Amino acid sequence: MKEFKSVVIDDERLAREELKSVLSEFPEITVVGEAQNGEEGIELIKKTDPDLIFLDVNMPELSGFDMLKKLESIPHVIFITAYDEYALKAFEVNALDYILKPIDPERLSEAIEKLKEREESEFESAADIRTSRKDRMLTTTDKVFIKDGEKCFFVELSKVRMLESDGNYVKVYFGKNRPLILRSLNSFESRLDPEHFFRANRKFIINLDWIDSVENWFNGGLRVELKHEIEGKKETVDISRRQAIRFRELLSL
Repeated sequence: MKEFKSVVIDDERLAREELKSVLSEFPEITVVGEAQNGEEGIELIKKTDPDLIFLDVNMPELSGFDMLKKLESIPHVIFITAYDEYALKAFEVNALDYILKPIDPERLSEAIEKLKEREESEFESAADIRTSRKDRMLTTTDKVFIKDGEKCFFVELSKVRMLESDGNYVKVYFGKNRPLILRSLNSFESRLDPEHFFRANRKFIINLDWIDSVENWFNGGLRVELKHEIEGKKETVDISRRQAIRFRELLSL
């Protein structure tokens, strides 16, 4: 059974004690801390990184809603309050549930069931995404994460105009950037959609959508110009004689 780290944030001590007492009947909920106002709540959340917040709405200086706005990442939220007029607003911030005081254990149980269902749904969705992405070709609409030293990029493949083998690395060209990835060019070729990415020669894969012009080249090969200029000159890539045959077969009428 999954345990959910939880914090209780309420300006009334007796309300916090009552809630903790009711929560003791739910073994899947582990209360790791409590706070009596929004500012303390923010620090508590940063310190404990909980899965779930039990949150009051009306608190001095910083309301529950104002506190959530200050968080960089918001855990699951169940509002526990004496006021019913904020229910709609609570669900606008994607709260799991909105429970009125005094706490009804059955309503609390329903809220915790929602938590379990949402966690399971999010896990399955993430797993489906990982599986589908792993097993299919990457198209130009996919985005990829690239880390090169201290720099990180999250780039759509439509913006990648070519990839170049450079020893044990592959250089990825997009915009003015050319980060290096420790992988073989063959591994990229096996993942990239051949409708858009073409192996030009031993060293280069080019994005067909970036080709501006094609001309015949030496020994039956081809030379392509890309829609990108460096110091006023367009980038060029040579297509080997062997790959030129495939290129003509692929793109000819």
